[in-house]
Parts: sequence; structure tokens; C-alpha cells
Amino acid sequence: MIYGANGYTGELAAREAVRKGLSPILAGRNAEAVGRLAQELGLQSRAFTLGDAQGTAAELYGVKAVLHCAGPFLHTSAPMVAACLATGAHYLDITGEIPVFETVLAQGEAARRAGIALLPGVGFDVVPSDCLAARLARALPGATELVLAFYTEKGSISRGTMKTMIESLPHAGAIRKDGRIVPVPVAWDAREIDFGGRAGKRWAMTIPWGDVSTAYHSTGIPNIRVYSGTPPSAIRRMKRLAPFLPLAGWGPVKRLALAWVDRKVTGPSEEIRETARVYLWGEAKDAAGRTVTSTIETPEGYRFTAVSAVESVIRVLAGRVQPGAWTPSKAFGADFVTELPGVVAGEVRQG
Repeated sequence: MIYGANGYTGELAAREAVRKGLSPILAGRNAEAVGRLAQELGLQSRAFTLGDAQGTAAELYGVKAVLHCAGPFLHTSAPMVAACLATGAHYLDITGEIPVFETVLAQGEAARRAGIALLPGVGFDVVPSDCLAARLARALPGATELVLAFYTEKGSISRGTMKTMIESLPHAGAIRKDGRIVPVPVAWDAREIDFGGRAGKRWAMTIPWGDVSTAYHSTGIPNIRVYSGTPPSAIRRMKRLAPFLPLAGWGPVKRLALAWVDRKVTGPSEEIRETARVYLWGEAKDAAGRTVTSTIETPEGYRFTAVSAVESVIRVLAGRVQPGAWTPSKAFGADFVTELPGVVAGEVRQG
């Protein structure tokens, strides 16, 4: 089942699943929209909300795996995970939200008892960066610091992604320090990073990306920062706006912002999805000062997400993942990302 199939990313995943020869049940809250897509693709559809735990579980009986694409996952993940644990359906999602990762990954024992795999973050958040982190940790055992960064060429975001960002306000940033997740201000640190390829050198700022959670579970490295390629002018603007962020957490302001997103935000066009690239860079360092670095280049993020998520489902259904709660690299190995189409992985270089 693909839940949230009528959303921007859910629809991409549904079309990719059909392209790969799968016949998922398409599901979501909007019966008309889900039914229309299901009819076009020749699939079954179901319409239900996640507000009723027993009702949600009833919809999953007979379902072997759920690919959960309906965010914000801070609100939707817990009831779907509970339903999967109750019915024995594997759970996969495309979240990038730190609290969701921490909550889902803490339920490994419950997943083992239920005989299922819990796999959050099987899209662009966080497959490429998680695999990059694992590759670096493999090359430098005992690393104590990890820096990850990405730059999106011609980037834009979907309605669902924008809503997730708004729901997280006023929390602006996070890093992992000495094994603990620590909140930091927006654009807490900025630096120039050489992403290689067409991207070259770009300024980037710290963001609360999912790897602040997942990379620690994947590698054990206790100090982690994640940066996003951002123009210097935008970094300066974010720093100026930082004192006003608490206002963004006020209910009426959030509701206005979410309504604006519904009216104005769509997502990357097909042309952008087919042509844009994303560049990732990572560095691990140990206590002695030794470093290793590497890069990964992927297709545009939403296009990558559809391919990565469907491939993850295929591998789970094939019995290639043990019951438990896993990050992508723990489930499929550090080289999983290099097995996906259109990905170019650089060599791991000694510093």
C-alpha cells in the first residue's frame, strides 16, 4: 500500500511502482483524488484517515508493506507505525524529520516481536547522505566527527515538504554533539564547500536534516552537522530573521502560512525532475585529526525519492531485511545508493 498516493511524492512513487511491475493499493484521505489516480493506473484504492487506530489497522489487514508518503510525518507516522505493528505489515516512509526518526528507530524491539521492518527515510531524505556517512565511517573506524552537505541544482520543493517545514517552526536548527541532539539557531554555521562536478564550490549553512538523527544510528559517530548549499545573501537574510522565528510558532501564523502553501506551492516540474542533479559531500574525522572525504551525485531529489522508496519496498518484500528498526544503510548496506540508477559515487579520499 502507498498511503498519501495523491500527494506530489506519493503519486511519483505510485507511477514508479507500476513501472517496476508492482500493483500497490493506493490510499489516502481524499477518496476522489486517490480513486482517480488508481483508475488511471489500473490499481485498487482505499480512502481512510489515520485518526482512528482500530480503523487504520483494519485497512491494513492483508497488506504486506506500507510505503507511507503522507506528511507532516510528525503527525502521521505514529498512527501508521502502530497499525503496522498491530497487523504485521512492514513500514517504510519518506520522512526527513528528526523527531520522527528518533521515535521510529527506538521501536526496534517492538518491530522484532511483530516480525516486521520499520524503515523511515527511504527517499532522498536520507538514503544518499546516510549511505555517504556509512561509507566514510567504514573508511575511518573510530571517527568522532562527521560533516555532511548537499547542494540541489535548480531546486524547488513540494507542498508537503513546505508544510513539514512550517510545522517544525519555531525550531530552527539542530546538530549532534557528544551523541546528543542539540538545538541551534537558524544558519548557526556557514562555510564554503567544494561539492565537485558542476556544482563546484558553494556556500552552505547548517540545517536540521534527518542525518543529525540517522547518521548516529548508522555510524556511531557522536558529533554530526549537516549543511545545505545556500547563497550567501540568503544566509545573511536567515540570520537577520532569526530573532523573529518564535512568532512563526504561533498558531494563527502557522495556519496562514499553511493556507498560503495550499494556494501557491506545487513542486518541481517534470523538466526539472528529469534534468536537475543533487551534489553531496561528506567528511569524517577522528581524534588524531585523520580525515576521509567523498562525494555522491544523484538525480533530482523527488525523482530519486520515488525510485529509492520503491526499490526499498521491493527489497523488504523479498525478505532482504531482518525485523527491527533500521536506517537505510543499516538495512541495505553502505553501497545501496550506488546501486540506484543515475547515481555517481566519488572515491573515498584520505585527508
